[in-house]
Amino acid sequence: MIDIQKIRNQFPVLKQQVYGKPLVYLDSAASTQKNIDVLLAERQVTLDFYGNIHRAAHFMADKTTQVFEASRDLTAQFIHAGSREEIIFTKGTTESVNLAAFSFGEAFIREGDEIIVSEMEHHSNIVPWQMTAQRKGARIVRWDFNEKGELELPELKRLINSRTRLIAVCHVSNVLGTINPVKEIAGLAHASGVTVFVDGAQAVQHIAVDVQELDADFYAFSSHKMYGPNGVGVLYGKRELLDAIPPYQGGGEMISEVSFSGTTYNELPYKFEAGTPHITGVAGFGAALAFLSKTRFADIEKHEKMLLEMATEELSKIGGVTIYGTSPRKSGVISFNMKGIHPYDAGMLLDKMGIAVRTGHHCADPVMEHFGIPGTVRASFAIYNTPEEVDRFIAAMKKIKEILAV
Repeated sequence: MIDIQKIRNQFPVLKQQVYGKPLVYLDSAASTQKNIDVLLAERQVTLDFYGNIHRAAHFMADKTTQVFEASRDLTAQFIHAGSREEIIFTKGTTESVNLAAFSFGEAFIREGDEIIVSEMEHHSNIVPWQMTAQRKGARIVRWDFNEKGELELPELKRLINSRTRLIAVCHVSNVLGTINPVKEIAGLAHASGVTVFVDGAQAVQHIAVDVQELDADFYAFSSHKMYGPNGVGVLYGKRELLDAIPPYQGGGEMISEVSFSGTTYNELPYKFEAGTPHITGVAGFGAALAFLSKTRFADIEKHEKMLLEMATEELSKIGGVTIYGTSPRKSGVISFNMKGIHPYDAGMLLDKMGIAVRTGHHCADPVMEHFGIPGTVRASFAIYNTPEEVDRFIAAMKKIKEILAV
């Protein structure tokens, strides 16, 4: 069971007031807040023993390298990777997608090939694949979702053919909250020799992830959505696949030997980690992983599901509300509109009441096009949110309806 007050005490930022009202932070799908241990971990590296990793023989660099590589070990354990060498640090999910799209594309995509991309993807899991397709003369195939916001496996089976090389899909939709059946998707894909890339940015902080059980070929996520620093991300890839694809960037660290007659690349994972990384951020990310690992994911899921169901039920009682994404298998995201009220206006008024939500298209234009809307209000829940905050959110929406509804 979650001790919610103990958890909230680790997030000093949540104690502030906004416009004279206690802050209710419901925008964790965009970025979660950082706990005190994350901030202290970054501070310790900066003030006590900072040095550039892997490259020096002195104590400071050695100590920093140990902290950096310990975060890699924690990451491998957290998602149950087969080995630490399968964990590549990047700047975030976006760079992870770009790395996979470029490097996989260089090795395996040819003219006339097809890449299946789901309709519910964040732009960062669409555009890099489009760029790869344009560069290689391939074609993007859209996998539509149904009116509940679900991807249907029979439709995927119909789309896969002899030209299909990869399927790009999110584990959890950042708009609809839908939890996609990644294991079943991978099974269908692998039966036809197709690679699967999974955007896990909205999943790893909410549900237990075992990449070996899911059988994902690639799996990407970001530190800043799981209580850690921004500027740090992860790309997991199966070792045999990472060995088979070329580096995304060239420079220091990713090389073994360099000469003007040719260059040999470093071993995994360093082959894909060119240049000096976000060292202090990776140290903070390790602290975020340690924080998440202290709580059972069954308890996290139970708590966030309670908040989601409570918000969904109470919002549905307010007349004129349309909720987008009604799959019974959802994570803690609720996107909605209220008849006669622009989402931006609702978001601005919520802010004046001390409630932080996201409004707009949420970097998911195809989702908005599917429903024929310009955007939504999105409330997203995290481990530190409370039922009392949901009550305040619902009361605020009722007041907004009184003020703005026509």
